[in-house]
Amino acid sequence: MDRREFAIKVGSPAAFVVAMFALWELVCRALAVPITVLPAPSDVFAALWQYRAPIAANAVVTLWTTLAGFLIATVFGLALGIAVGWHRALYAGVYPVLVGFNSIPKVAVVPVLILWFGIGEVPAVLTAFLISFFPIVVNVATGLATTEPELEDVLRALGASKLDVMRKVGIPRSLPYFFGSLKVAITLAFVGAVVSETVGANRGIGKLMLDAQAAFQVPIVFAGLLVLAVLGIALYAVTAGIEARFTRWAFRGQAAH
Repeated sequence: MDRREFAIKVGSPAAFVVAMFALWELVCRALAVPITVLPAPSDVFAALWQYRAPIAANAVVTLWTTLAGFLIATVFGLALGIAVGWHRALYAGVYPVLVGFNSIPKVAVVPVLILWFGIGEVPAVLTAFLISFFPIVVNVATGLATTEPELEDVLRALGASKLDVMRKVGIPRSLPYFFGSLKVAITLAFVGAVVSETVGANRGIGKLMLDAQAAFQVPIVFAGLLVLAVLGIALYAVTAGIEARFTRWAFRGQAAH
């Protein structure tokens, strides 16, 4: 990436964010919007600095519960995705079950998790896992199941076993699907962790925002949202960087244009 491309890739989003905050500040000041309705960015950043210690402490809790749930979902999702994609009959049988499981609102599952494991960080980890598990399984299974039968027949005719076809063709070809699902799953994991924290937790950004909302400290609520957005963007960028490192071959044709 040359200097011009880097400037466009980084400078354009930064300029848009600055313009968005400037417009937000201008509207709040011009219309005299009450701080309890919509605090101006200056009020949000002031609250972020004033309460930086509790915000940072709770952000660390939310970050580790999100990462823990995401990593568990990655391991189990990859394993189950490979197992489901191994045989088309298994794919056809298990896929509807996964869709039905994913259709259950995870916010309805959180009270059950709290009943089983109590108020704390375990329900947040499990909720992050449950909500980010499905896209990983589906994408990996889809990547494996879409391997052309003709290619499998040729490889089998050359003496390759089913395991050889899966290991040397199916799994490498499913990597773009896998890393694409990780970018979706990491953002969903944040949603799951924060939802669980707002329902029943002792610590975390969700709990902090819930307490601030009860005390009508709206700038702290928006400060929590800002922290979640920054953490989500950072983890998304890390995942996208890993994807570019391992699947560069899949996008070399696009890069040429």
